[in-house]
Amino acid sequence: MLKRLSGIIEQLRGRSHLPPNASGRSPRQPFFSRLRAKYDAANTTLDNMKHWSRADGLSASSANSPEVRRTLRNRSRYEVANNSYARGITLTLANDVVGTGPRLQMLTADDAANRFVEAEFFAWCEAIGLAEKLRTMRLARVADGESFGLLTSNERLNTPVNLDLRLIEADQVASPTLANDSARYIDGIRFDADGNPTSYDVLRHHPGDDFFAYEEEYNTVPAAAVLHYFRCDRPGQIRGVPDITPALPLFAQLRRFTLAVLAAAETAAEFAGILYTDAPANGEADSAEPFEPIELEKRMLLTMPGGWKMAQMKSEQPATTYAEFKKEILNEIARCLNMPFNVAAGNSSGYNYASGRLDHQTYFKSIRVEQTQLARVVLDRILTAWLREAILIEGYLPNSLRTLDSTFEHQWFWDGHEHVDPAKEANAQKIRLASHTTTLAIEFARQGRDWETELKQRAKELALMRDLGLTIESDESDSSPETEVTEDNAEESQSQQAD
Repeated sequence: MLKRLSGIIEQLRGRSHLPPNASGRSPRQPFFSRLRAKYDAANTTLDNMKHWSRADGLSASSANSPEVRRTLRNRSRYEVANNSYARGITLTLANDVVGTGPRLQMLTADDAANRFVEAEFFAWCEAIGLAEKLRTMRLARVADGESFGLLTSNERLNTPVNLDLRLIEADQVASPTLANDSARYIDGIRFDADGNPTSYDVLRHHPGDDFFAYEEEYNTVPAAAVLHYFRCDRPGQIRGVPDITPALPLFAQLRRFTLAVLAAAETAAEFAGILYTDAPANGEADSAEPFEPIELEKRMLLTMPGGWKMAQMKSEQPATTYAEFKKEILNEIARCLNMPFNVAAGNSSGYNYASGRLDHQTYFKSIRVEQTQLARVVLDRILTAWLREAILIEGYLPNSLRTLDSTFEHQWFWDGHEHVDPAKEANAQKIRLASHTTTLAIEFARQGRDWETELKQRAKELALMRDLGLTIESDESDSSPETEVTEDNAEESQSQQAD
């Protein structure tokens, strides 16, 4: 054993002079070289050669080159413009993410200043149509892969703050014709040594305009005035690709299959009937010209040539698998957007209550993630720009907010998602509050509302009802919540907490 171990050590050191063994392999070769770990997915065979022929090792910026992104944008825009499912999916996603628009809640120590800023910022959002622009930005991210917004000044706004948000398409943010891309200047975006964007080159006209020229002039906009909204899937990615990129071939397949089924059904319907004979070739039957059309009149009794019969064409379309095919391919299309099938198709006929809620959990979680990104990339920067402009207006903001030396604490509220059964939701909410497993702030936030604003409004209503002598129902139940907990609402409460 010691002799064998000594020989192995000599092999590892490369000083063994032993002759080759019976297998022909030199003993100087380390013994562990016989163990080779491999992956089936890394093997290239005749069966998978074509499938993996397009795989490459390009970087994120090279893979998403301007030419590639331009092609993807054009094709995704075409599908969204001409495919009803694609249009409905993108509109539903934008409406669910943005809804009627975000609402600001300031969290500084000065309550009066908080209420003033919230009211003034809401009025400014309504004046510039911020909710509509946010929905447009989300729609653009689906079809274009990214959206750009420029913080500009608009003197025609009927608000003290003249800040405005102007949206531009991704085509306009590009390198000028004579500008060469480099390590710090890629596709119209200039970066500093730390990888932070410092400026954007924006073409003055869209490349798709009829009067656009290749020597078109451009504006260099500082990064502080540009909002770039896209999803980063790879480290080092600086430009976005359409969210529906993986589904573009599937949309084409759905269109082709639908047109093929429709064409087959129309072809079968165009033939009123056919003449056929059971007689063998050269048998006894009157002569008939093959493929000769015969005009038929309504409610007429016809006689056939001798030996010939008439039969109606059987329509084999649509195929029995047509509906199943559409369901499966729509499910695959919506998967890249984390959208359940019943939302993408607008049809929940095959769902029960439990499966519908289970599918929506992943969808709602994805929406919360997108709302967080939208708040960080777009809304927080808009609020900071608005406050900077408001500070410059003499006597406009309260004194406690006339400095940006410290970050003002705030949060954004979005539209809540309606429950299928409001009674069960209210009962589950009551149980959670009674067991102190939630707070009013959390419960109101689920509905996209500010708990302080709602409680103040409720107090005003109760005070007015007392003044008018109206009956006020007691908020306390006659029996304790513990005695009202049944098996059904307990399970509902657990499912609500899981959401």
